[in-house]
Amino acid sequence: MLHVALINPEIPWNAGNIGRTCVAAGATLHFVGKLGFKITSKEIRRSGLDYWPVLDYKIHQDFNSLIEYLPKRPELIFFSTRGKKLFWNAPYSKNCCLIFGNESGGLPHDMYERYADALYSIPVSAKVRSLNLSTAAGIAIYEAMRQSGNCGYKDSPV
Repeated sequence: MLHVALINPEIPWNAGNIGRTCVAAGATLHFVGKLGFKITSKEIRRSGLDYWPVLDYKIHQDFNSLIEYLPKRPELIFFSTRGKKLFWNAPYSKNCCLIFGNESGGLPHDMYERYADALYSIPVSAKVRSLNLSTAAGIAIYEAMRQSGNCGYKDSPV
């Protein structure tokens, strides 16, 4: 199963939209660290529409808790504008975990060095600093599904 992790997410509408995408993709969404909203807030539920009750999501106090929860030796793929490798060259697998930082600061600073070899970026025009978090997550989720053949449900056309 595909895993998507949001590290210290700040904006409920982004998290809700990513949650809806995870439902569509059959992925598990992990909230890691400090949340800038309450999971029960109407904003996150509104953006996730009526899919929120069927979303498979977990809450982890910190990154180590996430790692302990995931299957042994998961493929960790980090996304950032600082990534030197392009996202379509990432080693996607059926049990990989796509990891995104928050909207205002990205990933925690220590992760940039610690996971430098697993850091990927989505190319954008020089006119734009970065993509919206939920847009970037959607792009990465569907690329992971395409490359791994993992749609998360039985009647997968992939």
